Amino acid sequence: MKVKVGTRPPWIGLAAAAWVEVAAGSAYCFPLYSHAAKTVLGIDQRGLTMLGVANDIGENFGLVPGVLCNRLPPWSVLSVAAVLSFVGYGILWLAVSKTVIGIPYWVLWIALCIATNSSAWLGTSILVTNMRNFPLSRGTVAGILKGYVGLSAAVYTEVYTGVLHNSATHLLLCLSLGIPAVCFLSMYFVRPCIPSVEEENSSEERCHFLFTQLASVILGVYLLVSTVLDDVLGLSTHVTYALFGGMFLLLFAPLAIPVKMTLWRKKRELGSIDRLVDWSSEEISNLLIATSSSVIYASDEDILLAEGEGAIIKKKSPRRGEDFEFCEALIKADFWLLFMVYFLGVGSGVTVLNNLAQIGIAAGTEDTTILLSLFSFCNFVGRLGGGAVSEHFVRSRMLPRPIWMTLTQIIMVISYLLFASGIPATLYTSTALLGICYGVQFSVMVPTASELFGLKHFGMMYNFMLLGNPLGAFLFSGLLAGYIYDKEAARQYPGFGSSISCFGPNCFRVTFLVLAGMCTLGTVLSVVLTVRIRPVYQMLYASGSFRHPRSTSIH
Repeated sequence: MKVKVGTRPPWIGLAAAAWVEVAAGSAYCFPLYSHAAKTVLGIDQRGLTMLGVANDIGENFGLVPGVLCNRLPPWSVLSVAAVLSFVGYGILWLAVSKTVIGIPYWVLWIALCIATNSSAWLGTSILVTNMRNFPLSRGTVAGILKGYVGLSAAVYTEVYTGVLHNSATHLLLCLSLGIPAVCFLSMYFVRPCIPSVEEENSSEERCHFLFTQLASVILGVYLLVSTVLDDVLGLSTHVTYALFGGMFLLLFAPLAIPVKMTLWRKKRELGSIDRLVDWSSEEISNLLIATSSSVIYASDEDILLAEGEGAIIKKKSPRRGEDFEFCEALIKADFWLLFMVYFLGVGSGVTVLNNLAQIGIAAGTEDTTILLSLFSFCNFVGRLGGGAVSEHFVRSRMLPRPIWMTLTQIIMVISYLLFASGIPATLYTSTALLGICYGVQFSVMVPTASELFGLKHFGMMYNFMLLGNPLGAFLFSGLLAGYIYDKEAARQYPGFGSSISCFGPNCFRVTFLVLAGMCTLGTVLSVVLTVRIRPVYQMLYASGSFRHPRSTSIH
């Protein structure tokens, strides 16, 4: 393929990734249409929570795209995501809109898995491509990308309340058609580029990252304020559409960086002709992995000669910080410690997210969309802040990233205890705290996995870690929360059927106490992980910036 050297900076892919990541957050829409689905389908809370489990299984089952992202170009992965979302959300729309009556529950369960599995394909394609395009700024890039996923719930809430007028059927139709549209429009821009080898602390790189982060923060504040104003003041249709237009423009803000870079380059190189180089896609892939790992390659003859002379000693197995095969990572204690910490943090958090509408109703909140918008904004703050803060301290203090998972899981314990107390005044505070801490788990796990086990098979390892999300949803939401909710609802209203609502703190109190215990265990395990991997971070960041260890030792 023809690659124009210097004309495709990785920033244009990062700007397009913002839109794709917002589309990839469609699984966060479940609380927006869950109550309507429960009413239309006539299912109890346990049946609804099992749909929530399907929602999380689909969103996080990414082992297949994790394998294929090393073999297929990003545009083909995005195409699969477009088909999945169209088919899955299309079937859900047929059921909830009653266009087709009598669709079996198990068909809807599978359809929801298919629909939200598009998020796994979208997220894998975007994250793997951009992590390789920015190998020296992994924490910051992960925070930005995961931050836009966190904002997606607020974006969809704005669309749901302002444009779709709180219609669950219109929302499902929008997801079925809108996500494929975003995929097809962005696939030209999301592609491997010559990796950025500038340090993040260089002035230009730092300004670009700060601008992107600031743009996302402004978008998050804008969405939160818009939702609150609409809820409190009841804005007119014209004002609502104007606010929607403002949100649309803010989503385009990251494109200002590649536009500015293009204009400056054309100004400096006016009259020059860019050089064309013939590279195959395989050669580009090798260059990306080689650059991101800072590995120097030599010919087979040179390596054999050097080994014979004793100049190079081949390593039998990789050390932490080098590129691992997936099977090699599976036998490492640090891999499973990271998985368990992540599982306990996000598995408990997603239980609250899946039941957020019912938690709000049980607490006496009339409009639960503002709870989702608050959770979304704080989730975004946690994802963006977790990536930026961990990146700062890992460079300045060589502080292992999982220490931030430790601190946030302590706060999650406090949040769950506030939920369990049933005090109405603490509902919004505990939701905000939980949203921040939930977001940090994502943005810290992503760069930690890449730093410990390398970028070569990062797609597989990242998606394996994500399995902690549906596993937690099944155990804590499907089996625990749904059962306790239905039992309490039956006690309050005996003989009223299965699709009744529960009111009062007892609907979720036991669930919250169990979740607090799980995060206490997660805190202990994250301390153990932090202590174990501290020498790795001292090796990787001894010079104040990321330096990948060599795959061979030279005497």
